Amino acid sequence: MAKKKTTDIRAMTLDQLEEKLLQNKKEQFNLRVQQSTGQLQNTAMIRKVRKEIALINTLIAELKKKG
Repeated sequence: MAKKKTTDIRAMTLDQLEEKLLQNKKEQFNLRVQQSTGQLQNTAMIRKVRKEIALINTLIAELKKKG
């Protein structure tokens, strides 16, 4: 499943990547708030979102470098 997710993200345009990055940063913030208040059930989601943010940042850098 992770491979499919990566290919889906790689197929996005620069604008779509930037929007997805913003969504993931908001999600990351919400997860941190939930964790600090003790409401977060699945703590692995924080790591998953953080890794997806890193992937998107990498792809944005690659696209900007290409032109």
